[in-house]
Amino acid sequence: MAPPRPDLPELLHALDPLAPRAERHLWLMQLLDWVRGQQDEPQAAVARVRMLLDVAEQRPDWLGLWRHWWATFLTEVDATPLLADLGFAARSAFLAELSDRLRRQLIPPTPETTDLRELFALLLPGEFDARWLRALDKPTLERLRRTLFDDAPAEGAPAYALLTLLNALAYAISQISAAGQSAELRIRMAPEVQRQQPFAALPIGFEALRQAVLSHGRDSAPALVALAQLREQLDACRAAAASVYAHLEEHGISVHIEFQLRQLRQRIIRVKALLLCLETDEPAQATAQLLSHLVRVQLDSRSVGALVRSSTELLAARVTERNAETGEHYIARDRREYLHMLGAAAGGGAVMALTTLSKLVIVGLGLSAFWGGVAAGLNYAISFVIIMLLHWTVATKQPAMTAPTLAARLKALDTPAAHEAFVTEVVHLLRTQFVAIVGNVVVVLALSFALVAAIGALGGGPWIDDAHAHHILDEHHMLGRTIPFAIVTGGLLFASSLIAGWVENWFVLHRLDSVIAHHPRSTRLLGRERARRWGRYWGSHISGWAANVSLGLLLGLVPPIVGFFGLPVEVRHVTLVSGQIAVAAQQLGPAVWQDPALWWAAGGIAVTGLLDVGVSFYLAFRLALTAQNVAGVDRRRIYQAMGRRLWRDPWSFVLPVRERPPATQAPADPHKPGQTG
Repeated sequence: MAPPRPDLPELLHALDPLAPRAERHLWLMQLLDWVRGQQDEPQAAVARVRMLLDVAEQRPDWLGLWRHWWATFLTEVDATPLLADLGFAARSAFLAELSDRLRRQLIPPTPETTDLRELFALLLPGEFDARWLRALDKPTLERLRRTLFDDAPAEGAPAYALLTLLNALAYAISQISAAGQSAELRIRMAPEVQRQQPFAALPIGFEALRQAVLSHGRDSAPALVALAQLREQLDACRAAAASVYAHLEEHGISVHIEFQLRQLRQRIIRVKALLLCLETDEPAQATAQLLSHLVRVQLDSRSVGALVRSSTELLAARVTERNAETGEHYIARDRREYLHMLGAAAGGGAVMALTTLSKLVIVGLGLSAFWGGVAAGLNYAISFVIIMLLHWTVATKQPAMTAPTLAARLKALDTPAAHEAFVTEVVHLLRTQFVAIVGNVVVVLALSFALVAAIGALGGGPWIDDAHAHHILDEHHMLGRTIPFAIVTGGLLFASSLIAGWVENWFVLHRLDSVIAHHPRSTRLLGRERARRWGRYWGSHISGWAANVSLGLLLGLVPPIVGFFGLPVEVRHVTLVSGQIAVAAQQLGPAVWQDPALWWAAGGIAVTGLLDVGVSFYLAFRLALTAQNVAGVDRRRIYQAMGRRLWRDPWSFVLPVRERPPATQAPADPHKPGQTG
C-alpha cells in the first residue's frame, strides 16, 4: 500500500538545501506529485500551483531557503542533455537505441543524478504533466518566474538560463552537423546539395549568433540578423536530408539510415524550438510549452513500439510496393488469363500432390521433431521453387501479393467511376483466387488418390495404414483444430511475403546484382558474360526465391520450434490437407464415402482454403494501407457498388463472363446544383 501524500505545509517544512542530492531530488518529486494531485483536470493542478505561490509569497524565510536550494540545484545538474538530447539515441544506430529502450523499461533511473535528462523522467513522468504545464496561464507563469525562478545574474554576467540555452543549442547543432556530414547520408544526398554543404556551414552560423547575443543582447539587430540566417541554414539542412529519400526509394531502404534521418529531422525541430525560447518576448510561456513538449518526447522515447513503427515505415512501404508490382501478375482480367491461371494452378496442384506423398514418407521415417521439421521444410521449399521455375502457381501465395495491389487502388476513389473500377478489380481478384484454388485442390485430390491407387495396384503396399487414415480424417474436421491452425498458416504465408520483400530490398540496397555482374572475383569464376546474366537473373528473381524458400522452411520449422515451448501448432495448408485426405480416402476404400468423417474433413478443406487466403490477404492489406497512407475510404460506397455488381453479374465473381456496363444514367443538367456536365 502506497504511503499517503504529504500535504503542502509538510512539504514546505521538509525543504533542506543542505540535504544529500538524492533527498533533495526526492523532495522535488514529492512537490510535483502534490501538484498533480489525483490527475483529474489540468486546471486543478494549475490551482495547486497558485496555492503554492500564495503560501510561498507569505513566507520570506522559506523563500530564502528555496533560493539556496535552487542555486545548489542549478550548480549541480546539467540541463544541456535535457534540452538538446532528450529523445535522441546516444549513437545513430537503430539496434543500439532499441536495446537502450528495453534497458530503460527494465531499470528505472535513480534520483541521485546530475543529468537533468534522467531526473526529468522522475519529475514529470506522465502525459498529465504535459497537459497541466500547457494549461499554465500567463499571470501564473509570470508569478512563478518572479517568485521562484528569478534568474538574477551578477553584474555584467549573462543569465544562467541564457547560458544554458546557448549551450544546448551548441550541442544540438554540433550533432546535426556531424550527422549530416556522415558518409552514409552524404553520398545519398542530391548532387547539388552535396556541393552546397549546408551542414558544414551550420556551426559557423550558430557561432555568429552566439557572439551577437553575448555581445549585444538577444534583442539586438545583429542577433536578429544572425538568428534569421541560422533558420535559413536549418531549412537548407532539412531539405538536404529530405533528398536522401529519393535515393532510398530507388536503391533500397535501410532501417539504420531511416533511423538516422528521423533523428536528424527531430534535432532540427528541437533547435527551432530552442531558438523560439531565445527570441521570444515571453520566456516563461515559451519555457512551459517547451517543457510540455519534452514530457511527450520522453514518453515517446521510452516506447519500443514507437521506435519500431517510425523506423520501419519506409521499409514496410518498400515491401508492399514490391508485392504490389508482383501482385499484378496474379490477377486474371480476361478469359485468356483466366484459363492460363487455371492451367498454372493445375500444374502447381500436380507438384503439391507429390509433395504430400513425400511428406507422408518423411512422417513415416520417425525423425525427431526438429529434424522432421527440417526435412518437411526442405520438401515444401523444393516443391515451391519447382512450381516457380515452371511458371505454375500455388493459390495461397497470391493474397499477400495481390492485397497491396488492391490497397494502392484505394488512393484514387474520388468519383463513382473510380468506385466501379475498384469493384471490377475486386471481382477480377476474387475469381482469380477462386480458379487458382479450384485448380490446385482438384488436381491435388485427383492425382494423390490416383498415385496411391496406382502404387498399390503395382504391389507397392499400402501408403498408410487404416489407423493413420482415420487419424487424418479426424484431425482435419472442419470444426476441430483446423480453424486455429489454418489461421496460423495464413500468418506464415503473410510472413513469407515480408521476408521476400525484405530480402529484395537488402539485395538492391547493397547492389548485389552489380557485384555479381562486375566484381573481378565473380567474373573470374563465371566469365564476364555469364556473370552479367547471373546478375540480371538474381536482380529480377531474388524475391521469388526468397518467398518460396522462406515459406517452405516456415511451414516445416515453425511447428516443432513452437512445440518446444509446449504450444501445439500444425500446418494447415489447403493443398497439403487435400492431398492427405485423398490418400486417407483411398486407403479406407469405397466404404469411406459413407463415413461422415470424410465429409467433415472435406468441409475442413474449404475452411482451410478460406482461412489461408483470408488471413494472409487481411494482414497484407492492413500493412499496405498503413504503409501507403491510405485513409478516409468511404466503405459504404464500396459496399453499395459491390452489392450492385453482385446483383447484376453474380457469375462474374467466379467465371470470366462478359460484365454488363452499369445502367445508363440520364444526362446531367448543368443548371442543377450538385451535377457536373
